[in-house]
Amino acid sequence: MKTSAKTRFLYIFLFVSLLAQSETRNQAYLSYIEQYHQLAQRQQKEHGIPASIVLAQGLLESGAGQSEFAKKSNNHFGIKCNDWTGETIYHDDDKKGECFRKYNQVLDSYEDHAIFLKSRSRYAFLFNLDSSDYEGWAYGLKKAGYATDPSYAYKLISIIDNYNLHQYDVSGGDNLPKVFLASKNSRVASEKRVNQGSMGTINAVVVHPLFMVNKVKFVTALPGDTYVGIADEFNMSEERLRNYNEVNSSSNLKVGMRVF
Repeated sequence: MKTSAKTRFLYIFLFVSLLAQSETRNQAYLSYIEQYHQLAQRQQKEHGIPASIVLAQGLLESGAGQSEFAKKSNNHFGIKCNDWTGETIYHDDDKKGECFRKYNQVLDSYEDHAIFLKSRSRYAFLFNLDSSDYEGWAYGLKKAGYATDPSYAYKLISIIDNYNLHQYDVSGGDNLPKVFLASKNSRVASEKRVNQGSMGTINAVVVHPLFMVNKVKFVTALPGDTYVGIADEFNMSEERLRNYNEVNSSSNLKVGMRVF
């Protein structure tokens, strides 16, 4: 069956649109890295936390600084209230309406992130690692319970590999090369490493690529995904996302599910 010119044009338009959206999301990550890499390096110099880990956590927890939660709170590391005496903000996470720390500026969030890790005994073993051992830190943070996401360590490592964040660990100087996406070989190596874990294979690129069917956009759920996590990534509320997908508040995501 021959494809009409109108149909071919529609296919091309959809492809270009999706490509442009993907590039925009990648650019958000690159812009975040450019803006905050020196601040992350300072945390490494002063506190011994790998700059790559600081950046990867900031990117993942704040949606590259673009999530509604991060914009309202300046909280780029998802740190909850606990013994906090400063300003607070309430946000749906593992439970609805949880208390999170709120900061006057992003700099305060970075500083408090270091203090938070250094002041809690369950993270003490991490500071015995080399300050450039980002893989050890990634698995250690998950082991110590920083996040409930079972693929948290894999996601951090994927971000570091794909955006070459390790360069900031090994350099520490001002004349750093520009951030670039990892090569195909590096991505394959990252996927092989993920395969060795108990969660199976996850995509090396953490930001969900957008697809479209019947002019409706959707993403495919990865291991460890939640509705609130995807909602944050695309700057919407969890309630709105669930309503759009016609699922109730008790429904959980399964790997491979389409989320519109």
